[in-house]
Amino acid sequence: MNFPKQILFPSLKKSGRTTLWLLKIILPISLLVRFLDYFGALAFIAQFLDPVFLHLGLPGSTAIIFITSIFLPLYAPLAIIMSMTVTLRELTILALMCQIAHNLPVECTIQAKTGTSFWSMFTLRVVVSILVGILLNLILPAEMGMPLFAKVNTEAMTSVGDVLVLWLKSSVQMALLIFTIITALNVLYKTLEHYNLITKLSKAMEPVLRFFGLPASTGFLWLIGYIVGLAYGGAMMIDQMNDGKVTRSDAELLNYHLAVSHSVIEDNLLFVALGVSVWWILGVRLAVAWIVVWSRKALYSVGNILMNKEKAWK
Repeated sequence: MNFPKQILFPSLKKSGRTTLWLLKIILPISLLVRFLDYFGALAFIAQFLDPVFLHLGLPGSTAIIFITSIFLPLYAPLAIIMSMTVTLRELTILALMCQIAHNLPVECTIQAKTGTSFWSMFTLRVVVSILVGILLNLILPAEMGMPLFAKVNTEAMTSVGDVLVLWLKSSVQMALLIFTIITALNVLYKTLEHYNLITKLSKAMEPVLRFFGLPASTGFLWLIGYIVGLAYGGAMMIDQMNDGKVTRSDAELLNYHLAVSHSVIEDNLLFVALGVSVWWILGVRLAVAWIVVWSRKALYSVGNILMNKEKAWK
């Protein structure tokens, strides 16, 4: 095999196009959210969620964490969490809610590019995150102690110039990270494809996929989504759909699963490092993903039955 010619160079070319496509979505949204934060819009919106959060077993002040999570990647709400005084019980609830509903403008836009409605994904993740918060408030022990916080140095934004400088710095870092990860994924995929390992890998994943109600064709994408998350996994899903390797209906089922359970390594490590039990956050997300997909398939079945009955009557 000629690795540079057959694997590396085609991967770099494809990764460049995909990175530019992702940045066109991510960068304007990230700049908008930074300005919303700078002008106090996020804090203003958060005050309307205070009554809801009191019923989730959380202080009303933590509403700003959830609002920030909806618009930004997990690192942003995590920085806010570590600047506040919360119990381990409260942190566990917040961890699940933020893991399910984070970075929604970017991730739901990417999922919409694969054929799943932006608003169905947005609504699903927000509603499920709140329901999970209510459930955890009912079943978690009343006393769980305090989390282990590490100090985080945050850069203050005191002017519009500061906002733009911080956005530019983070954008450059983000672009390099995205290009590196997508290139690695493309190299991995092309290598596996060259040695005809994709079919074997998907075959090995079939029992797990069947349990979660997912088609066998989504095995590789499921792994990618679990390892690196929705943004990168969604980009690869589009490539797979364009190549005819995954159908739109299969991609939609996978989207419903990944909407509530993805990037389980990085997401979980962020909160486990603060003292949250991995079994709570991982177990709940997997259980919710199972419920969401099988509920979606049940709705499909009912819809088909009703459609067939309507045709029979005609």
